[in-house]
Amino acid sequence: MWVRLRTPRCGRTGPLYSRYARRYARLVTMPTTASAAHPLTDVTASDSSLRRFLHGLPGVDAVGLEARAASLGTRSIKTTAKAYAIDLAISMVDLTTLEGADTPGKVRALGAKAVRPDPTDRTTPATAAVCVYPDMVAVAKEAVAGSAVKVASVATAFPAGRAALDVKLADVRDAVAAGADEVDMVIDRGAFLAGHYMKVYDEIVAVRETCGTAARLKVIFETGELSTYDNIRRASWLGMLAGADFIKTSTGKVAVNATPANTLLMLEAVRDFRAQTGVQVGVKPAGGIRTTKDAIKFLVLVNETAGEDWLDNHWFRFGASSLLNDLLMQRQKLATGRYSGPDYVTVD
Repeated sequence: MWVRLRTPRCGRTGPLYSRYARRYARLVTMPTTASAAHPLTDVTASDSSLRRFLHGLPGVDAVGLEARAASLGTRSIKTTAKAYAIDLAISMVDLTTLEGADTPGKVRALGAKAVRPDPTDRTTPATAAVCVYPDMVAVAKEAVAGSAVKVASVATAFPAGRAALDVKLADVRDAVAAGADEVDMVIDRGAFLAGHYMKVYDEIVAVRETCGTAARLKVIFETGELSTYDNIRRASWLGMLAGADFIKTSTGKVAVNATPANTLLMLEAVRDFRAQTGVQVGVKPAGGIRTTKDAIKFLVLVNETAGEDWLDNHWFRFGASSLLNDLLMQRQKLATGRYSGPDYVTVD
């Protein structure tokens, strides 16, 4: 079966519109005045109202979710559509180094690769961003200066998120002051799993305010630690209610990271959130996506679930540095008819 990545965006009444959205419409009373701060403002008025809303979301049919994700993963992309998909995927990569042994030299090299992934082919698109720790933001900014590549920085005591709020906010301020265009924060999974939703909400709001207008905020759930699909759905809505610009699956530092099923669930959430509020939120699967075939499966998920509006690096990213090398080799294969050796691309 073939699938086109560019298809008309499904509307609110289209065949891909979730049956769950109709239930959301019953759960939430939309405001009638233009002055209302947010269509879901009342949901976050108190801990009890937030809990009531999150636990009132429809339960996830795990079998159905995984079956749909697997079904979409069988779609075949051919010839020109595949070439388009590869270039699109390259443009969506957040090229990342988050190691204790990171050096300025390594970050500069990564920045150069982000700007020009294939030095032998100037038609290769740049990646979306370079992602580093806050103390390396200034180095990364210098490395990508003059290009459209953004600099993202992890913050809030990444990856565990186990720190006091003032420490987390200081982390964010350092990253923004150094020039970060995007901040990737981690939620307090312990608080979330204990049911302290308002604590998690308040932390995200505080980080959002600290980012100001200088940086977009990606909120990382660490889906591998949330245990259930219901929790992933609740975390998705919680993050969006608190002002996330992106919701992100994982840190890449645990055993279970991005999967087609948990990404599909988050794509459903951002689609339904926009239907309710008019606010569009991005999605970033991170960790475990290593091959071109995997990347294309995720792009099909985006197109078939959220729609064409999300097929852009402003709204969808891959947190998978090792993916870039395979994308580059597959790109050359399409252009020349032969595969390159592993020495064709740099080792990050």
